[in-house]
Amino acid sequence: MNAMLSRCANPGWLVGCFIVLLSMSLARPVIAAPDPIRLGFLYPSSGPYKEMGIAEARAALMAVDEINASGGILGRPVELLIRNSASKPAKARAAVEYFAREKVAMVFGGISSAVAIAAGKEAAKHRLLFFSAHSYANGTTGVHGHRHIFRESYNAWMSSKALSMHINQSLAGKRVFYASADYAWGHSTEASMRVFTRTEDTSQHPGTKIPFPRPSYRDIQAAMEAAENSGADVLILTQAGDDLATAMQIAHTMGLKSKMTIVVPGLTLDTVRVTGVGLLQGVVSTVPWCWKIPYQYGYQPGIDFVEGFVERYEGYPSSSAASTYSILYQFRDAVERTKSLSTERLISAFEGHHYTGLKGPQSWRTFDHQNIQDVFVVRVKDRNQALQDRFNEDFFEILLNVPGQFAARSQEEWQNTRLLAGKPPQLQ
Repeated sequence: MNAMLSRCANPGWLVGCFIVLLSMSLARPVIAAPDPIRLGFLYPSSGPYKEMGIAEARAALMAVDEINASGGILGRPVELLIRNSASKPAKARAAVEYFAREKVAMVFGGISSAVAIAAGKEAAKHRLLFFSAHSYANGTTGVHGHRHIFRESYNAWMSSKALSMHINQSLAGKRVFYASADYAWGHSTEASMRVFTRTEDTSQHPGTKIPFPRPSYRDIQAAMEAAENSGADVLILTQAGDDLATAMQIAHTMGLKSKMTIVVPGLTLDTVRVTGVGLLQGVVSTVPWCWKIPYQYGYQPGIDFVEGFVERYEGYPSSSAASTYSILYQFRDAVERTKSLSTERLISAFEGHHYTGLKGPQSWRTFDHQNIQDVFVVRVKDRNQALQDRFNEDFFEILLNVPGQFAARSQEEWQNTRLLAGKPPQLQ
C-alpha cells in the first residue's frame, strides 16, 4: 500500500491510482448509524403547573445530552419525543397513544396525579412502562397501581407521615381546617393528614374542596373565607402551582397568617418561585428533594447534578427536575444491566433495585413500584434570608429528615387499601 501511494506521487500514475483507491473505497462496507432508542416524554408546557413542567423538560434534555455524549444506551443514541400534557388526563392519554405508535421504549414525566394515573393506564394497554416524575396521590402506586407504572417521587402518605411528626405536638388542642384540591392528590393528602394528625372528626376539623383543574379566583377566595369563618387555628392548604399562588395572595390580603397557622403539605422550588417567598415565609411543608440537600448530606451525585444544571441553565433545579433526571439514568442503567429493551425484563430489573442517586440511598419497591427515599420536613425561610443566595432561591430550612422506609406504607397497609377498593393484593 505504501509503495502504491509513493508511485501515486508520479503524475503518470495518478489516473490509475485514483481508480484503485476509488474501488477500495467502494468495496468497504458502509456502517449504518445505529437506530435511536426513542423515549416518550410528556410534561405541561401550559396550564397551572407549567413552571414545574419546564423544570422537568430542562432536566430531561440535560440527561439525554449527557447520556448521548457518553455513548448512548447499548451504543444507541437516545431520542426524545415530546408532548404537552397541559396537566389534563385526556391529553396525557392521547400523548401515550401517539408515543406507542412511534414505537418508544418507555414513557415518563408528567405533573399531577390525575395525569400520572391516566398515562400509566394508557401505557399498560400498549405494554409500555410509564415513570411518574411528579405525582403525590397515594393512588398512583396504590389502588391505581399496576405492573407498568413506577413512581420516582414520594407520595402523600410519606409526606403526611413525616409532616405529622413535626407538627403533631403543636396541634394538640387546636382546630384544623382543610382546603384541598378536588382531585386525587388533594383527596389522598387530606385523608393521610387527617389520619396522622388525628383530625378525622370533620365536625371538629371541617374542610372544603377547591375545584380542579383551573379553579376560579372566586373558588379559591370562597375556600379562604370558609377557613377564616371556621374559627380554626390551623389551615392545611393542599394546593400547588398557580393555584397556591392565588390562595396565598388572598390569604395575605385577608390577613389570615396573623389569625391561623398555614401548613402546605408539599412544596417545590418552582411553587415557591411562582408564589413568592414573602407570601410563604414561615410556612411548614415537606419536599422530596431540594438543591441544598446533597450539599448538606454529602451526596456527590446530587452535587454534580446541581452544578451541571446551574452551569447549563443559570438557575437551580427543582425536585421535579431531579426526579426526571433520575428516571432517565435509572432507565439507562436497567437497560445496560439486562442488555434488553423488553418491558418484562425491565420490570424485573427495577423491582427491588437499590442504588445511590441524587437524593442519597433509594430503592424501587417490588410490591408497589414506589420509590423509597428520605422525606424532608422544611420551613420556608424569611425573605431576607432566602434572597442572600446568588440566585435568590435559598428557600428551605430543613427541620427533619425522615427515612423513607419509616415514612412509606407497609406492604400490609398497602394490601388492605387495595382490598377495600376491590383491587387484587398484588400488581397486575
